[in-house]
Amino acid sequence: MAPSRLSPDPPASGDALGLTPNQLDTYHRNGYLIIPNFLSRETVDSLLAETHHLLSTVDLQTHPLTKFSTGEGSNPHIGDDYFLTSHDQIRFFFEEDAFAPPSPAPSSADPPPAPTLLRPPAHSINKIGHYLHGLSPPFRRTTLTSRHAAIASSLGFRDPRVLQSMVICKQSRIGGAVPPHQDSTFLYTDPPSAVGWWVALEDATRGNGALGFVRGSQKRCGVGRRFVRVEEDGGGTGFVDVEGGRFPEGEGWDGEGEGEGEGEYTIEECAAGTLVLIHGNVLHASERNTSGKSRFVYTFHVIEGESVYDERNWLRPPAGGFTRLSEAAGGGG
Repeated sequence: MAPSRLSPDPPASGDALGLTPNQLDTYHRNGYLIIPNFLSRETVDSLLAETHHLLSTVDLQTHPLTKFSTGEGSNPHIGDDYFLTSHDQIRFFFEEDAFAPPSPAPSSADPPPAPTLLRPPAHSINKIGHYLHGLSPPFRRTTLTSRHAAIASSLGFRDPRVLQSMVICKQSRIGGAVPPHQDSTFLYTDPPSAVGWWVALEDATRGNGALGFVRGSQKRCGVGRRFVRVEEDGGGTGFVDVEGGRFPEGEGWDGEGEGEGEGEYTIEECAAGTLVLIHGNVLHASERNTSGKSRFVYTFHVIEGESVYDERNWLRPPAGGFTRLSEAAGGGG
């Protein structure tokens, strides 16, 4: 992977609204935009405090010990009821490597023994989601702001809706690698419209799993698959071919190479408080956290309310629909 080069032109002050022409040019050229010092230290600290409070509430007696899996290799992607009904809840999903290897059942007639955690629950969680912006006051205040609404307007949104929010913990030593993917695969609208707001709550470095991007890949990589609920074969989730639009409205690829995912990944190290805006079609990934430091981030995703979001998607809208980004708009952090 190539070394990091921060995107240019951060906002002039914490009160700046929207994106500048230079920032928009960088976003459309690379498929992502890095804005350092987007959140104040005070706001970052409040979100970290809320995160640690939430982690302290994990109850192993009632938790199904659901692991988060990216669906690569032999491990199926997460798809149990605990996951599929998290659209209006705050729920906790474990790192795959947080558990001891499974022990064989005493006999074939006996159920397998319960998984055993190798570390305390607070140091074993992969992510917390998916309705922090609705149920957690600190995250709601940080998400539903006029500043974010102005950024969405700069990006061309007419009716920006927040459909999910989560803290990704990337725990020390066991934080799993995330393979190359496009966010619109998992949050599909027709035409594609997803944009990720990714905020570092701790420094993200090469050692603890900073993001890597294939710059410009959003221009040639259409969304070829989408992540859906599967009704047959016991239910769960799976991937199907996209039948609708593959690029956002007004975007597309005229030359060869559409859908090809090859390319050099640029690792982008970020200090705590940095915002990264991520185009729904851009290829990005992160390596396993091999360091002794966690990499907590807060991320939420926005879709265009005027695009078609159908019932096949894994994430159901909460009662009343997805949250308007401008709803209860307040300060900018």
